Amino acid sequence: MIWKRAVFALFAVAAGTNVPAPLLLIYQERLDLSAEVLTALFGCYAAGLVPALLLAGPLSDRLGRRRVAIPGIVLSGLASLAFAAAGDSLTLLFAARFLQGVVSGVVFSVGSAWVGELSQASGEGAGGRRAAFAMTAGFSLGPLTGGLLGQYAPAPTVLPYLLHTLLVAVGLAFALRLPETVDLQRDRPTGAVAPPASPLIRPGDGLLVATVLAPVAVCVYAFPSTMISAVPLLVDLPYGGVAVTGVLAGVTLGAGTVVAGLQRRLGPWTAVVGTALGTLGFGSAAAFAATGSLPWLIAAAPLLGAGGGLCLAAGLTLTARLAAPARLGALTSLFLALAYVGFAAPFVTAVAARATSATLPLTVAAVLAAALAIRLLPAARARRL
Repeated sequence: MIWKRAVFALFAVAAGTNVPAPLLLIYQERLDLSAEVLTALFGCYAAGLVPALLLAGPLSDRLGRRRVAIPGIVLSGLASLAFAAAGDSLTLLFAARFLQGVVSGVVFSVGSAWVGELSQASGEGAGGRRAAFAMTAGFSLGPLTGGLLGQYAPAPTVLPYLLHTLLVAVGLAFALRLPETVDLQRDRPTGAVAPPASPLIRPGDGLLVATVLAPVAVCVYAFPSTMISAVPLLVDLPYGGVAVTGVLAGVTLGAGTVVAGLQRRLGPWTAVVGTALGTLGFGSAAAFAATGSLPWLIAAAPLLGAGGGLCLAAGLTLTARLAAPARLGALTSLFLALAYVGFAAPFVTAVAARATSATLPLTVAAVLAAALAIRLLPAARARRL
């Protein structure tokens, strides 16, 4: 099945995005960095990713998926090499993380659309599930590998990135064998004046995009990134160490991989269940911050990861349904750009925790997620999700 090659390429790029997450503790110790600086380092990825998302998707609608995705896959490997070369330079670490965001933005938007188009024969929702599986699987493998190598292997801030570069090389080999799915001859002008751009979404769906698709998108990464980046830095873990942080990140994001396939059964209720799980996850994280009781932490990680994974699968499926003809890449880019706004959640949590405590912002996050779940109920009943 040819779509599997696209899934693996998407997975390979995604695997690199969270390799630095457990290594933040090493950088913190070496460079004596505050929690705010570390969460800013983690989150500046989104500063590079969001504009790349917004540009790459529409560009691939015009130039084709191959012409945009292939260079992005190559640059993903180069971004990991930049991390390996950064050493103890905070400036280079920020630059590498920003570059990682740029190239990931290119591949995630274009790759998700590519997977969806290669999966059309499998029915509605198949492309969304497969793209969500590829990304969440990569997101979970990266920090798990990075944490274990960072704790026990030599060259802890070099070896994890080199291994990811090799993985990207395999993904590139698969991607080079994929067919183009965009009809490059469509809408080509016969005269000197190009035709006007088609609308981004289908008529009458603007409110659904603004009040449903957009907030669900933000939840995709606000849920797991808070668990991965903010909680280990703001709350004393029962067992310290880079390996524990990596395992925690792997469990969080691995849960998103496991539940992605449930979108087929849950159907229009996928986003409702996802936001409800996020509510419970934030509540558990707040309880752990308040009590230090390990069971709350054990519960919070898979709940937040599963919630983010379901929101990703639901959002990509809804994106494919709402996109106007020939604008799937552009709307996918917009959805993922909104999703990465959620990467600001750890920084906001860290700033709020400094003024109060970690418990308060996590509790507020739980309340906001619950409000969104309630808002989604009417749309789910009307089968508009």
